[in-house]
Amino acid sequence: MKKVRGFEIAKGWEDKDIHIPIRKTARAAAYDIEAAEDIDVPVYKPGIKPTFIPTGLKAYCQDDECYFLMNRSGGPKKGFLTPHGVGLIDADYYENPENDGHFLVQVFNCSDKVIHVKKGDAIAQVMFTKFLICDGDRATGIRKGGFGSTDKK
Repeated sequence: MKKVRGFEIAKGWEDKDIHIPIRKTARAAAYDIEAAEDIDVPVYKPGIKPTFIPTGLKAYCQDDECYFLMNRSGGPKKGFLTPHGVGLIDADYYENPENDGHFLVQVFNCSDKVIHVKKGDAIAQVMFTKFLICDGDRATGIRKGGFGSTDKK
């Protein structure tokens, strides 16, 4: 059977008891993502960089699809904010040579105390979607790396 879209354990995380994401209800649009390890998220202050929470996961989809990595609706109640709003991950990120397509969740903590994330805590959600191409599009580039690689010269 041909793979269409889904999740796999990223290289290096195979023996870490990583759970493949699931939708919680039949009409849910997104898959809940868990933290792959315990991590503390410091309180935000100007100049601080986002905390990257490993998921131990990679995702695959069709060439005309991508997936969005988004905050869960309860995230802000806990103090989580994603610095980019929504992370868009392209189909060619899967199995890239730099990090095997392992996606991480970027967060800021806007609460007044450190957030202690435990392995298995639901921290984000992923939604797959199709995308459209403009008339005259001539993109021929090939991904050569992982996170932020399309900005690298």
